[in-house]
Amino acid sequence: MRLSLPKREDLDEDGKKAYDRGKTPGASIAGLQGPSGIQLFSPKTAAMVSALNRYLRYEAGFTAHVREVAILTTAREMDSQFEWVAHEPEALKEGVSQNVIDVIKYRRSTEGLDETDAQIIELGRQLWRDHKVKPETFAKLKTIFGPNKLVELVMLMGNYAGTAALLTAVDMQLHAGKKPLLPIP
Repeated sequence: MRLSLPKREDLDEDGKKAYDRGKTPGASIAGLQGPSGIQLFSPKTAAMVSALNRYLRYEAGFTAHVREVAILTTAREMDSQFEWVAHEPEALKEGVSQNVIDVIKYRRSTEGLDETDAQIIELGRQLWRDHKVKPETFAKLKTIFGPNKLVELVMLMGNYAGTAALLTAVDMQLHAGKKPLLPIP
């Protein structure tokens, strides 16, 4: 990694609060050894990102299944090995089938999947690969989620795309003992 985790004693008061939030059990999957640790270099944004992430993940009303399909799709389309390795086990724990995970991981057709899963995957592929969402995809998702939840779904995916960019910029490596799970050339 291109940046070393700051020591708590070297941080200002906002930084110490962000550090302590990152050390809270359950605050994030990777704790301070992931994006939360990198965000300590910008404590004010860390607080805002943490609040947004918490809302989108746990308070916006998405099922854990929907949340993890959205996160995995974003991680895959951003080729974020770190996010993928953190979230594939979480997705399995939350009931996402290995088939759905493999469709995302290996970029297979969504044909035959549950409509909600298929449309979330298509949304992510269109957002991050094509940079344009087809009208029919948007219309189907609006029917499934309604306009408010659809916007929050895109914000959830955008939040994880931003995290993937941060991880890429600092060349975040997998934790010791973790093996890559994404087929990335």
